Amino acid sequence: MRKINVMSFTVAIIGRPNVGKSTLFNRLIGQRDAIVDDESGVTRDRQYGVSDWNGKNFNVVDTGGFVPRSTDIFEKAIREQVKIALDEASLVIFMVDVTCGITDLDDEVTKLLRRSSKPVLLAVNKVDNGKRELLAAEFYSMGFKETYFVSSITGSGTGELLDAVVEYIKDPEPEEDDERPRITIVGQPNVGKSSLLNAMVGEERNIVTDIAGTTRDTIHTHYTKYGKDFWLIDTAGLRKKAKMMENLEFYSVIRALRAIDEADVCLMMIDATKGVEAQDLAIYRLIQKKNKGVVVLVNKWDLVEKETNTARDFEKVIREKLLPFNDVPIIFVSALDKTRVFKAIDIAIDVFARKMTRISTSKLNVWLEESMQRHSPPSIRGKVINIKYVTQLPLRYPAFAFFSNYPKHVRLPYQNYLENRLREDYDFTGVPMRLYFRKK
Repeated sequence: MRKINVMSFTVAIIGRPNVGKSTLFNRLIGQRDAIVDDESGVTRDRQYGVSDWNGKNFNVVDTGGFVPRSTDIFEKAIREQVKIALDEASLVIFMVDVTCGITDLDDEVTKLLRRSSKPVLLAVNKVDNGKRELLAAEFYSMGFKETYFVSSITGSGTGELLDAVVEYIKDPEPEEDDERPRITIVGQPNVGKSSLLNAMVGEERNIVTDIAGTTRDTIHTHYTKYGKDFWLIDTAGLRKKAKMMENLEFYSVIRALRAIDEADVCLMMIDATKGVEAQDLAIYRLIQKKNKGVVVLVNKWDLVEKETNTARDFEKVIREKLLPFNDVPIIFVSALDKTRVFKAIDIAIDVFARKMTRISTSKLNVWLEESMQRHSPPSIRGKVINIKYVTQLPLRYPAFAFFSNYPKHVRLPYQNYLENRLREDYDFTGVPMRLYFRKK
């Protein structure tokens, strides 16, 4: 039996409305993705991203404000999201507001947390001066072992909070040697993921072996049909409880994060009848940030009225939206009719092979010399930049270290030039790539 190496760690930020959860979320992932406003309950959509601290990566999920026993439809959904986050997350950051003191709503959340076995870090927000630091001492009475005073706007105290988070992230255990691809299907709800899975696996379940991974409810199916041999990762086991189904999208987000973490290649499905939406791009950027191979599947192609150049024009629009990284295979499929489904599998296996490509240092340095002769790096303020050496790093995705006399002055356009040359000369279609520039 194959030992699954689970590298997924998910942090959920919970708390009542308007305590600063979205501001903290933006700071943790290093960008302004969530909606931030003074109005209570502005965060309606679920936000998720990836944070990196002290060399450790983890997923971050921002829930909406928690309001117990509310009849408001949004607040009711938010309440259920918090319960799902408690059930599915690896760790919880419970956020409160020093300017309001301990409220009845904070007590409600505390009661919920005490029924959970998940580690909880209490973050007292808006502590940005000495007076508020004295007031924040009140929150020690809530009884949480780990309490941190932070200001999500200024960043004060967030370093200590992140230090505490990564203490809970254990290094993955070594994997048994298994070089078979790990492929997962991701995409928005109702895009056709289940139909594609059924089309791949079929009804004859004797051709597969289901092995539950160490991450609960993530299923690794050993696929051995039609001469193929790979692991198909599925976020199976969605609970059929009515409360869970109300928040199916949020529940799916956390499961999808886990599936992406465990995969080598993601089959990212989009709906041909809707085109590329903002949520599709969010999923795509997440796959890219996690350095996973990707194949874009345009599903429900049978429902689109076609003319001579419909597919070509549709693909052009997709590639424009995927910029700057759009060197990916795009396949038009119909999971219902099984059109090009097995072609998608073949392409995914090809992407995995490209992702595992290893180029010798000697070949790389011949390539570097030729690339610099064709187009040398531009000088910066009279400094002549010279890149002397390149080597591939021993990672599970293409990563290259370039050694230069002025690594910080190698500008992005020239970095893009080198990446494009690598893609053209060594065929890395469908594979995110990392280039690092270091001092010679």
